[in-house]
Amino acid sequence: MEGAQAVREAFAYAANSVHELFVTEQTASRHADLLQQAEAAGTRVSTVTPRAAEMLSETKTPQGLVAVCDTVDVPIAEALSGRPRLVVVLFEVSDPGNAGTVVRVADAAGADAVVFAGDAVDPHNGKCVRASTGSLFHLPVARARDAAEVFDACRSAGLRVVAADGAAEHKLDDVAVEEALTGPTAWVFGNEAHGLPAELTRAADTAVAVPIHGAAESLNLATAAAVCLYATARIQRITCRDDEPRRTS
Repeated sequence: MEGAQAVREAFAYAANSVHELFVTEQTASRHADLLQQAEAAGTRVSTVTPRAAEMLSETKTPQGLVAVCDTVDVPIAEALSGRPRLVVVLFEVSDPGNAGTVVRVADAAGADAVVFAGDAVDPHNGKCVRASTGSLFHLPVARARDAAEVFDACRSAGLRVVAADGAAEHKLDDVAVEEALTGPTAWVFGNEAHGLPAELTRAADTAVAVPIHGAAESLNLATAAAVCLYATARIQRITCRDDEPRRTS
């Protein structure tokens, strides 16, 4: 994890998983709170030179703060436990920045889990981790190679599988679609360049497109995901009974 905000979230939500903190003297003086959190968690702190921090970093402008943490992915059965109502499936999403941004959006929308499916980017990719800005520690993240396994697991958890497909007949603002989204939903988003394979779209319970009202040819992955997830979160929160559990971790 690089940067103060990401490291702060790691300590706040998974302190036991942070094994070592590398920090320059200048950065340490600016973020005394993080050093206090490290001490409270029993995390080893190593002071390094700016040159060493630059070698550890994957960014052009290092912040002088790097944490070594456990990996965050869990088995898919664990990620989908506890009656989830909103889940994100990223099928063969290849761009780490996009993937990390969708994790952050899913977290912000109150999703219960994110599943990386097929030949998707590693959620622990440095750019993906940075783009998530700590959200990787806020909700369960799972990986599964077989998309059919993911769909089966989602349905076993009581989720309706909805494929995001720009060419779909049903639109996100259709009344029938909005009614369907009131129930537990797993949104499936495909590769940035190729979308979802036709066989996966057919295997979903329904396919839905984000309506394009202007002249834009399409929306990028992260933007489409944000529109779909927030629309679903709004509908579910309006219709959700007060006694239905929501993710609290």
